[in-house]
Amino acid sequence: MTEQSISLERLEDTISVFGSFDENIRLIEAELGVSVVNRDAQLKIAGEDPEKVMYAARVIENLMTLASRGESIGEQNVRYVLQLVREGREEQIHHLAAGVLCITAKGKPIKAKTLGQKKYIEAIQNNVVTLGIGPAGTGKTYLAVAAAVAAFREKQVNRIILTRPAVEAGERLGFLPGDLQSKVDPYLRPLYDALFDMLGPDTYQKYLERGNIEVAPLAYMRGRTLDDSFIILDEAQNTSREQMKMFLTRLGFGSKIVITGDITQIDLPTDKVSGLREAMRVLKGVEDIAIMRLTESDVVRHALVQRIIKAYEVDEDRKGGGKKERRG
Repeated sequence: MTEQSISLERLEDTISVFGSFDENIRLIEAELGVSVVNRDAQLKIAGEDPEKVMYAARVIENLMTLASRGESIGEQNVRYVLQLVREGREEQIHHLAAGVLCITAKGKPIKAKTLGQKKYIEAIQNNVVTLGIGPAGTGKTYLAVAAAVAAFREKQVNRIILTRPAVEAGERLGFLPGDLQSKVDPYLRPLYDALFDMLGPDTYQKYLERGNIEVAPLAYMRGRTLDDSFIILDEAQNTSREQMKMFLTRLGFGSKIVITGDITQIDLPTDKVSGLREAMRVLKGVEDIAIMRLTESDVVRHALVQRIIKAYEVDEDRKGGGKKERRG
């Protein structure tokens, strides 16, 4: 049996790291097969495997450091720090404490939760055009909307424009009942949800009526020049080469563009090239354009989402790539 001790200095940090009903500590115990006991202002970590005892101590110490910097500690933080420690990237953990990107309508601070997310936010802030590519749950769209709201509140832009291909494989709006708004609403719902979270429904509606916010299908961007705007193109993997070029050339003075998508989820016909894949190739190395790749390590949804993504990646590799990944 190996044992290691950690001195506890600030009670509030200890409470944050332990979590409700000690759920964070229970998670560390389960993942590493150790026991953690709080006694006499010290944590006693014990286990059969010396390496895992050491990992547990390092995880807890790093979580204490994050808590002391004002970070709220939850399951996602614990799993991510544990992953970094296991991978020998412990020195990168101090970069995790990020500034607040935006405050939601309910007063919740929006921050980067992973190193990949932090680099993504920095790319958005420092470039005119940013391509954010990654799997579901990595915060591509949500963080882009948060950055847009932050820029709007700081009067860096006058408008927020959110768009996405209205349907997979082409914008066949005519098959849906109702007027234009009711036709496109189901496809734009994820963008609405993020805006509602940031602004609240009433403020969102006010800005929508004033024209400060626009949510529209990609087809309605044609023929426009968008000045002083923060423009987000979501689900960009389902754009054609022509649509992507059309969208990128809408850029006007004082504007910023964020393009998000997942190149493993292309729903175009097999004979069509994904505009996102093409843009990644064509725009590589162009000044003021950043291409950011988020991975399953940056997934901040339920822990099972990360495992699902990993399982599919392993299956695709076993098949020699997979048709969707090879396409385009």
